[in-house]
Order: sequence, then C-alpha cells, then structure tokens
Amino acid sequence: MATTTTKLFLLPLLLCAAALSPATAADADGFTTFKVYFHDIVGGTSPTAIRIAQAPSSNSSSTFFGAVVAIDDPLTTGPTRAAGTEVGRAQGTYTFADQKTFGLLMVMNFVFTAGDHNGSSLSILGRNEVLDDIREMSIVGGSGKFRMARGYVQAHTIDSGATSGETVVQYTVNVKA
Repeated sequence: MATTTTKLFLLPLLLCAAALSPATAADADGFTTFKVYFHDIVGGTSPTAIRIAQAPSSNSSSTFFGAVVAIDDPLTTGPTRAAGTEVGRAQGTYTFADQKTFGLLMVMNFVFTAGDHNGSSLSILGRNEVLDDIREMSIVGGSGKFRMARGYVQAHTIDSGATSGETVVQYTVNVKA
C-alpha cells in the first residue's frame, strides 16, 4: 500500500506527463492522419479550376502537355459536397507536365477554414499521375498548427468527373508538425 509521501511524489509526475501528451492523436512516429475530399470543378457556372496558360500544342497533345490550371477547390469531410462539410480550399496550380501520360505537377496549399485545423495550412508539392490508383505527394511546409510541417498525402480518385465535370479525390494526409 502506497504511503501518503509516495502519493504526493507521484502526483506531480503524473500531472507533468498528462501536460506533455499531445492534444491530437498521432501514431508512434508522430504522424497525424486525416482525410479530406478535393472537388475539382471544371464545368458549369462556377468552375473552381480554370486553365490559365497553355503551349500552342497543348490542345493537340493527348496529355494536354504544357497546360497550366489555377485551382480554388473545396475541401470537404465527405465525398460529396452535399454530404460533407467544407473545411477548407485547395489553392494553387497544376501543370500537365508529361508527354506520355497524364502526369501533373501539383503545387498547392490546403487552406483550412473550419474544423480541427481552422486557420492552418499545408503546402503540397509533387507528381500526380492521375491514372494511378494511389498517388503520393510531399508535404513541404505549413502554417498555424502545421508550421514547419513535413509528411505526405496520398490521393485516390473517387469520381473522375467524366460525366459531371467535377473530379472528386480523397486525400489521406499524413503530417508531422
């Protein structure tokens, strides 16, 4: 049976340990993982992805090589905008950078405007070979709770947008800040 002195000694140690515990769940390597859904809307009255530049040969290229697209795409908690809550925007550009397949150079920020990460952002850079099932891109920085962040995202296309004009991509974010 513990004495009163032992209990008084252990109490401050337990309080210190509790204070040092992270507020969000992270794995053993310190990575926090969550999912968002990216909605790239190229048609309709309010597109969120617009071609801003292209090479003279972009339209005749089978891969649109040389075309540059600016994006301000909604990020939601679910695969449909109706079923999910908007938690931010994906803002930046993607460039059709491969002459043989649909290989994009993605340069974008995930800017969080609601939810657990409100007021923070992640900077993402990398190759996105859109016909692959899972694509991985680097997290190269961030702001707010993600200041000096490192990690990676994995992209998986839910809907190609072939009929709707809205491509939906699930992004699994693995970040260490």
